[in-house]
Amino acid sequence: MGLRRAFFTRDADRVMASERIVLAGDPLVEVLLKPSARSRRMSLRVSRLDGRVTLSLPVGLPRGEAQGFLNEKADWIRGHLAQVPNEARPMPGGTILFEGRPHGIEAAAQRGISLRDDVLYVPASRVETTPARLAAFFKTMARDRLVAASQRHADAIGRDLGRVTLRDTRSRWGSCTHEGDLMYSWRLIMAPPSVLDYVAAHEVAHMIHMDHSERFWGVVAELCPNHKSERRWLKQRGGELHRYRFRD
Repeated sequence: MGLRRAFFTRDADRVMASERIVLAGDPLVEVLLKPSARSRRMSLRVSRLDGRVTLSLPVGLPRGEAQGFLNEKADWIRGHLAQVPNEARPMPGGTILFEGRPHGIEAAAQRGISLRDDVLYVPASRVETTPARLAAFFKTMARDRLVAASQRHADAIGRDLGRVTLRDTRSRWGSCTHEGDLMYSWRLIMAPPSVLDYVAAHEVAHMIHMDHSERFWGVVAELCPNHKSERRWLKQRGGELHRYRFRD
């Protein structure tokens, strides 16, 4: 009985799976702890997309040691959180990225959404529905652009294009299945057209190589010679595409 109590006492001091702890200070920061058998040391990650803070750590690490590490890295964490774009709700009078450029949003006496001279005109009769209407407009435009780009790249490598679906993903811009079905984030319509084209080339290249080997990147380079600069744009500014909130 005494051994069992001692065992549970020690376990209670260790980080459990997917535990969350709060880093004190201003502001308070919630950190997700992710024990992993593959982790040999603690490592921090601050998502550029939504500011989520994750600490990966070895299985069985004492909770106090994890807390101490976070306390030491508090300034580093808050410094990176300060670089995460603030959330914005697209409404008339504001701006939103579309094809890599800021576009104004203005209300007009019309039924649908129209685009003229870097301005998105939305129905004035139901201004409260502007975010949802813009999301629907962006999804339609994104599908047209991504299907066309995917088909062009698939033709270039002699492969048949499968089904193309759009989602509002947070962790990836696209994916490809073994059957050649492609999935993309519709928010890519807010990135420059060359970036959208790169993501399409990237996913189509997976029809040949389902990995990120040198051969894979060779195919990407053939389809999109400037892929390095487009990847850099996504890494540096991709978080801006996720700052816009289209739902309540």
